Amino acid sequence: MTKGILGRKIGMTQIFAENGDLIPVTVIEAAPNVVLQKKTVDTDGYEAIQLGFEDKREKLANKPEKGHAEKANTAPKRYVREIRDINLGDYEVGQEVKVDIFAEGDVVDVTGISKGKGFQGNIKRHGQSRGPMAHGSRYHRRPGSMGPVAPNRVFKGKALPGRMGGDQVTVQNLQVVKVDAERNLLLIKGNVPGAKKSLIKIESAVKAK
Repeated sequence: MTKGILGRKIGMTQIFAENGDLIPVTVIEAAPNVVLQKKTVDTDGYEAIQLGFEDKREKLANKPEKGHAEKANTAPKRYVREIRDINLGDYEVGQEVKVDIFAEGDVVDVTGISKGKGFQGNIKRHGQSRGPMAHGSRYHRRPGSMGPVAPNRVFKGKALPGRMGGDQVTVQNLQVVKVDAERNLLLIKGNVPGAKKSLIKIESAVKAK
């Protein structure tokens, strides 16, 4: 069954393994999450739990958010996400979910919003190649042909310059290197999506062997 928790990306560092290997890790702060809701097949058509992370100031929460949180005897949350494919019997509304649900060596998938990079050209955004840089070529970093003349329009899906980043990204099969239950920290090998202080979701890996 799937395990999951919500947290905030703190940044990256490196630690030494027992055999002396240097391991790059991302530090994630996952303060206790609160189970805000249990979704069942009878009421919602599927099974899931809804987790909330990090209290939101009362003035920033609207009435529906406040009422939803009150059912779990907690404050409105800044980051709310669902975890599916879980054993509903292990959870109750209002229960806290802590980092110790994971252990060293667990394989996880991490979902977050990638860094925004602003408006970018084709070469950076889509990995296209440039033209010759000699003065006479007159074609250096432009997007190229828009396609056939006949329909007088640009077809959907044409790779063109535009805003890059800021998308939901999931990095799969990352290893939990260390769990610090006292400080509510998870150390995950490698990098995860998002900038520092961004909110992320950690779940058991879908494709783990």
